[in-house]
Amino acid sequence: MQFSESWLRQYVNPKLSSEELGRALTMAGLEVEDQHPLAPPFTNVVVAEILSAEQHPDADRLRVCRVNAGTGRENLQIVCGAPNARVGIKIPCALVGAELPPSEAGGKPFQIKVGKLRGVESNGMLCSGRELGLGEDHAGIYELPNDAPVGKDIRDYLHLDDSIFTIKLTPNKADCLSVWGVAREVSAITNTPLSKPPLKPITSSIQDQLPVKIEAPDLCGRFAGRVIKGVNAKAKTPQWIIERLKSAGQRSISPLVDLSNYVMLEMGQPSHVFDLDRIQGGLQVRWGKSDESLTLLNDQTVELSPSATDFRIGVIADHQGPLSLAGVMGGSSSAVSDATQNIYVEAAFWWPQAIQGRARRFNFTTDAGHRFERGVDPHATATCLDYLCALIVEVCGGQVGPLHDQVISLPERKPVAMRLARAVKVIGIPLSVEQVSTIFKRLGFVFQVSGSASDAIFTIEPPSYRFDIEIEADLIEEVARLYGFENIPDLPPTARLEIKLAPEAERSIHTLRHRLAQEAYQEVINFGFTDSQIEMALGVTQSIEVLNPIANQFNVMRSNLWGGLLQNLRSNLNRGINRVRLFEVGRVFERNPQIQDGPGVLAGFEQPRHIGGLAYGFAQPEQWGSAQRNTDYFDVKGELERVLYPLTVMTTAVDSKTPQNCPKALHPGRSAVIYLHPKVGQQPIAIGFLGELHPALQQRYELTFAPILFEIDWDLVKSIGLPTPKEISKFPVVQRDLALVVKQSLPAQSVLDAMLGAKQNWVQKIELFDEFRPNPDSKSATLAADEKSLAFRVSLVSELETLQDAQVDSIVAALLSRAEKECGARLR
Repeated sequence: MQFSESWLRQYVNPKLSSEELGRALTMAGLEVEDQHPLAPPFTNVVVAEILSAEQHPDADRLRVCRVNAGTGRENLQIVCGAPNARVGIKIPCALVGAELPPSEAGGKPFQIKVGKLRGVESNGMLCSGRELGLGEDHAGIYELPNDAPVGKDIRDYLHLDDSIFTIKLTPNKADCLSVWGVAREVSAITNTPLSKPPLKPITSSIQDQLPVKIEAPDLCGRFAGRVIKGVNAKAKTPQWIIERLKSAGQRSISPLVDLSNYVMLEMGQPSHVFDLDRIQGGLQVRWGKSDESLTLLNDQTVELSPSATDFRIGVIADHQGPLSLAGVMGGSSSAVSDATQNIYVEAAFWWPQAIQGRARRFNFTTDAGHRFERGVDPHATATCLDYLCALIVEVCGGQVGPLHDQVISLPERKPVAMRLARAVKVIGIPLSVEQVSTIFKRLGFVFQVSGSASDAIFTIEPPSYRFDIEIEADLIEEVARLYGFENIPDLPPTARLEIKLAPEAERSIHTLRHRLAQEAYQEVINFGFTDSQIEMALGVTQSIEVLNPIANQFNVMRSNLWGGLLQNLRSNLNRGINRVRLFEVGRVFERNPQIQDGPGVLAGFEQPRHIGGLAYGFAQPEQWGSAQRNTDYFDVKGELERVLYPLTVMTTAVDSKTPQNCPKALHPGRSAVIYLHPKVGQQPIAIGFLGELHPALQQRYELTFAPILFEIDWDLVKSIGLPTPKEISKFPVVQRDLALVVKQSLPAQSVLDAMLGAKQNWVQKIELFDEFRPNPDSKSATLAADEKSLAFRVSLVSELETLQDAQVDSIVAALLSRAEKECGARLR
């Protein structure tokens, strides 16, 4: 948003300098991106008139001009090379002694002196726009209007002692996309009276109307228009309007277009002027049809076929077809020209969602579309239309028809409540009811206050032009803005500092990170969002959808870490890295109706922290000393055992008979459940899964080998317990070796667990130190073909006495009895 300071001060004139005004706007959230003088400094340049222009006697491209500069003395003789130097025009004249802006940045001012050009004396200089810093045009002298007063200082005449403000607005501040809107903000910020806009009443002199039918109420909520006949489209736009348009970064085109742009910049209401004689029948406001096209004012032809049911293109059409792209740009078929005599002026309220993205679809933007897609005041439509029509009649003449204003449906502004206590907590300053009431009055809000002074509640009905006031946080922001961000104390947060010791029974997540790194794994960090297609491929059918995804590929919350790890693997393979070890520590998201609201917890959703990993390629880095083989299940299992130490893990294979126990991302015959090894008398605890990637996913990701994946629950492995101190006995340790015969299908751990389950006193430890299986080709006297021998060493000690043989034999007999009973073992 760009405008001149004088234009703004027409409505509100706070007692602030230009720099102070710019800072006040910035601190209130209207960032002043650029602020510079309208024209660079120069002196002694006046309005002058050329009385005569004769050819230079010794130069084809120079003229000798007699100029009346209003000095009160005789006319000045000035030699000029401009091709447009002619008798009767008014131009800027730099008198002798004048200082003009430097031609280059950082240069010195250029001083005008008496000189001779090809032998002819010149007493001044006739200036172009570039020489005065008023533009880049230097092809000729800068021509002034014929009514410019001779001798008047050009800075005063063109109001050059002015500043240009360029404000960088956030998308929510659509109410400031006009000079009137910025003035309204400045009035509230500085508590300065706001002058009313110069709206002029207009009286109808004819009864002509154009029938308009609104066929799409979801496109247009209000449509107003007037017929004006007998206009002079060749009239000259007033110089003051041209200068204001220029200060806003726009050029003058024609009086009808200039006046429409001027009202949009001043009041924020875009409008459009149709050539009435080019309209066939009445107008329809509707959605574009699939077989329609429209040639716009920029000569671009656009197809109006909707790209989707929710991305239709709105148009204003007559009986023959579209005339204008609704809320964006007019069409060339109904554009005004110098031959136009009768016009139809329209102003409307277009629903923002019906305009958003329409111009960008055709690769351009317009000032009208920029405003409509953010929200234009629907209650000012008719007022701004009458203001524009009054200016048109004043400049171009004509007879005005009655106002035809159709109000279909306008935005419903629901009351918004703000708790004073909440505002105090968020902003961090004490506030009273009186302070907040004053701020809301300055903003022009209509409000009510309920409750006591300490727990007061303000209920505000948002103005029609404030589309950004919807929730309590919006009102708290307004209070902070008007209070002044610079007035909020810059206090560091205070908190009680405590040195909290990490629980000894729990290990840090960083310990596990370091251990995985020592196993040659590299950590990755992925988004908690993922693609729903990836989740479905991994076998997740009920993902948690994201209401406002940052991109289409992040539309659901991840339920495991494997999707991101597989993407990372594919990325590494694409870059020629063939041995990949990756792990990630992050949260996954699952539905759980039993979860209740709490600090960092959302009801109905569980967010456990998982540790996931992936291994792909050779088991060892490539080297000459050993044969290469691909990483397999047992490699990763061994790595996990080392990482999770001192916890002991065990795995139970998932076979094809129990596929329900296997995640669908893993191979159903080459995967396992990971358990924590239970203490005696306890059940094992499942902590995660380990296995090969499913062949279908291997094919989807175009992988030569199936990677090995694992994922475990951090909460189940972070507790490692505390060591239990035990006094070292001063009596000798007694050892007995037992050779037990069991079936070959029986794990040795089962026998060991059975003997430990006997809970005999003085048993210090039991260790397996040998296993013997008979040769199938030879017969054994003590072992059957399906049997094996397990040798255990039992260590016994007492803290009170030296154990006697009878005591040791009794304990060994109890251990044998337990092994025989539970495992069918016999002494070899």
